[in-house]
Amino acid sequence: MSSMILRGRAWMASPYFTSLVTVVLLAVLLAAGGVAYPGFLSLQVLFNLLIDNAFLLVIAVGMSFVILSGGIDLSVGSVLALTTMISAWLLQSWHLPPLLVIAIALALGAGFGAAMGAMIHYFKLQPFIVTLAGMFLARGLCYLISINSITIDDPLYVAMSQTQLPVLGGFISPGALIALLTLAAAVYVAHCTPFGRAIYAVGGSEQSALMMGLRVGRTKVLIYAFSGFCAALAGVLFSFYMLSGYGLHAQGTELDAIAAVVIGGTLLSGGYGYVAGSLSGVLVLGTIQTLIAFDGTLSSWWTRIVIGGLLFVFCVVQRLMALGAGRKT
Repeated sequence: MSSMILRGRAWMASPYFTSLVTVVLLAVLLAAGGVAYPGFLSLQVLFNLLIDNAFLLVIAVGMSFVILSGGIDLSVGSVLALTTMISAWLLQSWHLPPLLVIAIALALGAGFGAAMGAMIHYFKLQPFIVTLAGMFLARGLCYLISINSITIDDPLYVAMSQTQLPVLGGFISPGALIALLTLAAAVYVAHCTPFGRAIYAVGGSEQSALMMGLRVGRTKVLIYAFSGFCAALAGVLFSFYMLSGYGLHAQGTELDAIAAVVIGGTLLSGGYGYVAGSLSGVLVLGTIQTLIAFDGTLSSWWTRIVIGGLLFVFCVVQRLMALGAGRKT
């Protein structure tokens, strides 16, 4: 019996435990929806989960790097909104080519993130405070451009909004495809490159990483630059989705991204988790929203209530993992 208990604790302490729990939870939610609502498990409904949450998946990918390093980034939702405003303003007022606008937006997002990463490392500031300031700054800059929504009618953006890529009898959007490619690239970087190993090392113990000779400052700056890049890319995808720029876009998205990463199995303390878990976390959130939409009688606020309950559960699971790891050692 004692050996079974020890094996159970070791299993709960394994890196894939919470990721497996999330996949099981996703399967249970989909099965419950399929039983309760006809057509819920149709292929296109499942594809729509990815289409509607493509921007959130991209943000969650960047956030997973930050959380794996032991940090946090509260600015991503505001950077997304700022990207939509800059894109709309450059397209509609300056009439710049759309590909140049996208390149400018991505560069600004990466630069914004790199600046926050540099402040966090070189000035020894807390990521929470620095990125909170970045959140207020980016959201405020939106209203310097315009306090109103700016409609985007550029042909490329309209085409990206309306294009349907056929897949297995259904379709996905170009934004969903971009999000999946971003996830695949991030998984490769995290698990198959020296930079990815440095992220895990910094998240596990920054002091140990320094003693190992890792370039911690460079790594942290690049992590936040990547998070800013992902937020800007999500803003581009959101512009395709909404065909507008607005300072109120994506309010609270940073919290949804953190929730998706945690539900996907990444520890908030850093150094532990899988980038691919962000996909299952995002799909869980999307499935909850879809279940409430199919029901038709529940307020949309029930989404927040259920997500809050799930976060409490996953915090307990993470605590059990930590205890299991401690007893194993």
